[in-house]
Amino acid sequence: METRRFNVTGVCVPDKHYMVDISGKVRQIRAMIDQGLYFTINRGRQYGKTTTINALCGALADDYICVWISLEGLGRASFETEEAFCPVFLRLVQRALHFTSVAGETAYIERWMDPSVKDFVALNDHLSTMCEGRKIVLMIDEADAFISLRTYLSFLGLLRDKYLKRSTGRDFTFQSVILAGVVDIRNIKMKMIKEGIYTPAAQENTDHISPWNIAAPFDVDMSFHPAEIATMLSEYEADHHTGMDIAGIAEEIYRWTSGYPFLVSRICMLIDGSAEKKWNNEGIFHAVKLLLDERNTLFDDIFKNMEMYQDLYDYVYDILIRGAEKAYSPYNPTLSWALMFCFLKVADGKVLVHNRVFELCICDYFMSREDDRSRRQTMQSGVLKHDVVREGRFDMELALRKFARHFRTIYTERDADFFERHGRLLFLSYLAPLINGDGFYHIESQLTNLQRMDIVVNYGRDEFVIELKLWRGETAREDALTQLAGYLAGRGASAGYLVTFDLRQEPHRTPKEEWVEAGPCRIFDVVL
Repeated sequence: METRRFNVTGVCVPDKHYMVDISGKVRQIRAMIDQGLYFTINRGRQYGKTTTINALCGALADDYICVWISLEGLGRASFETEEAFCPVFLRLVQRALHFTSVAGETAYIERWMDPSVKDFVALNDHLSTMCEGRKIVLMIDEADAFISLRTYLSFLGLLRDKYLKRSTGRDFTFQSVILAGVVDIRNIKMKMIKEGIYTPAAQENTDHISPWNIAAPFDVDMSFHPAEIATMLSEYEADHHTGMDIAGIAEEIYRWTSGYPFLVSRICMLIDGSAEKKWNNEGIFHAVKLLLDERNTLFDDIFKNMEMYQDLYDYVYDILIRGAEKAYSPYNPTLSWALMFCFLKVADGKVLVHNRVFELCICDYFMSREDDRSRRQTMQSGVLKHDVVREGRFDMELALRKFARHFRTIYTERDADFFERHGRLLFLSYLAPLINGDGFYHIESQLTNLQRMDIVVNYGRDEFVIELKLWRGETAREDALTQLAGYLAGRGASAGYLVTFDLRQEPHRTPKEEWVEAGPCRIFDVVL
């Protein structure tokens, strides 16, 4: 028997791969199909869309004819005209039918490929004939591949018109149509604007700008929660008998990934592929380090979109680096775009980076983008790793003292605006090369705002909690010490670090570097 493995490429198959039990999600989607709804499944790259569709086909097979087609690999020529599109679409449907419950109905399958169907008027009639008396569910994967092309939009408009007529008993059509992809077809106008296709001069070519306004809301949570991650780990444990704490490992993986499917499976794959196979927090920590050091299509896609859309770059930068608090609004196009790509999420009305792994890789990306000459100069501190590592232990106090001296040599009052906006990134750019290889940091995004940023650094077996603040007066600094002490106590830590950027004009600035007592904790208090 072939040994199962973890999988992050293509569709996951239960007989070959360790998989999260998504039957609950499939039941929710089936309920929408039973109601005859049309909808979209739009999530970020590698969010399990194809695997979900595959599982859905299996669950529907006894009651529906599931026609699963994909637009991936088709050329633009297939969408240039109705005459070009119609035979391509019918051929895709015909091929898919060979793997459905009507596979033995050769005559029916052959009738789908009608050479007389050369335009959408004929296609409309043909679909009515072929769907009459049949419960056909049409699933279009990679449905966003050609959504800016007029012929494709017209085709979606045809499906919409047939759906509306079916509701009044005046037509036969598909039981349900599901469009799966990254870009939501309902956001077609936003995509066309960003790509420069939708302009006042081109409005005559965008008369089908809302071809899918019949779509029902798709509210199924496709992320993996700890109890769901545990189902995959249980399968693995049954085969390998590692003795892992399944519930605890599932919680820790979720803490890093917020259930992003690719990240969950990739971390498990990296642990399984390691020589030690440590199914504990240390093993997860090591797997995250390996994940952040590799190139993968998910991270590349994040960086590509940040490069393409400056407004998206600025929006995420403000949240992650500046700590700007962004409230959710359905009318913010940049936020809608970021949520659609699953870079960000909304929790309790607050916009956050989707998960800790994304926080780290996006921070690294921001640091790599800081190519302005003056910024490069400020980042070159001259401090090397061996300067702050003693017998394998990281000396955070010494590292902060050296950073303070570096900051004082580069800071001038005319740079106050620069340091207020980029000071946190400057600190991370200083810290990252000192801990790389043996440790890394993550940002406690739930606590980040314009007043403070909490950074947790793991180096070997040591953990350091650092709070970065802008100077807002002595009272605010005392409050910060109290807040940090409470946070440290909650983590079971006895020591922490407070770094305050004092950007006031001389002689008001009061630099300091000293240990202070704050309740049961000691805090190294640095004012720059």
